[in-house]
Amino acid sequence: MQELTEELKRKLIDILNLSDLEPEDFDEQAQLVGGELGIDSIDVLEMVVMVEKDYGIIINNQEVGQKVFASLASLVEYIQENSQGTSS
Repeated sequence: MQELTEELKRKLIDILNLSDLEPEDFDEQAQLVGGELGIDSIDVLEMVVMVEKDYGIIINNQEVGQKVFASLASLVEYIQENSQGTSS
C-alpha cells in the first residue's frame, strides 16, 4: 500500500504540474479536488486517464469519481480494491 501511495504521489505531482510540492509533503488525507492543491475539472480528467491507463481501472461516472478523488488515500484504496494486477 505504501509503495502505491508513493507512486501515486509522484504521478500526481507530475501530471498536475505541482512542481512546488515534494512527495513527502503530499498529505494523503487532504482534499484533492477543490482543496489547497487547486485541482479543477481538467485535472480530474487527467487523473481519470492516468488511473485507466496505468492501472486498468475505469472510473465512468461523476459520483464514483468524487469518492475516488476525495483524497490520495481514497484513490489508493480504490485502486487496490479494483486492481486486476495491472499495477506496476
